[in-house]
Amino acid sequence: MFRTQQESVEGFSAGLVDDDDIYKWEVLIYGPQDTLYEGGVFKASLTFPNDYPLRPPKMKFVTEIWHPNVAKNGEVCISILHDPGEDKFGYEKAEERWLPVHTVETIMISVISMLADPNGESPANVEAAKEWRKDPNGIFKKKVARCVRKSQETVF
Repeated sequence: MFRTQQESVEGFSAGLVDDDDIYKWEVLIYGPQDTLYEGGVFKASLTFPNDYPLRPPKMKFVTEIWHPNVAKNGEVCISILHDPGEDKFGYEKAEERWLPVHTVETIMISVISMLADPNGESPANVEAAKEWRKDPNGIFKKKVARCVRKSQETVF
């Protein structure tokens, strides 16, 4: 689960919330450059199940974030965090879902990619998805900008 400093991935930092509980992590995600989220610093939690790595962790933004693939309560909805195996709705391929080889780094790379390129076909926040599809540079952009500002105020 850990990487050495020279192998680190840019765009986030992660660590245990409490050294006595390896199942609860805190993550800071830095808004990707050249996206609406640039400049934001978004806090999230990763909670690993007891049977990790057989099942994926749950990820939830603590900092308010407006995104089609993040539910209003902060829960992240992306394929890599869905239980392994076939999708009963046939939307996702098994290889797109959780695999035991995934690490905190691969999860974060997927989340950073999600921020840069939302999946409007499978939204966790329908309202954000509609705004993003209809007018990404209108009300959607304004709501994201407000979240970026609030994230900066909270962190700094």
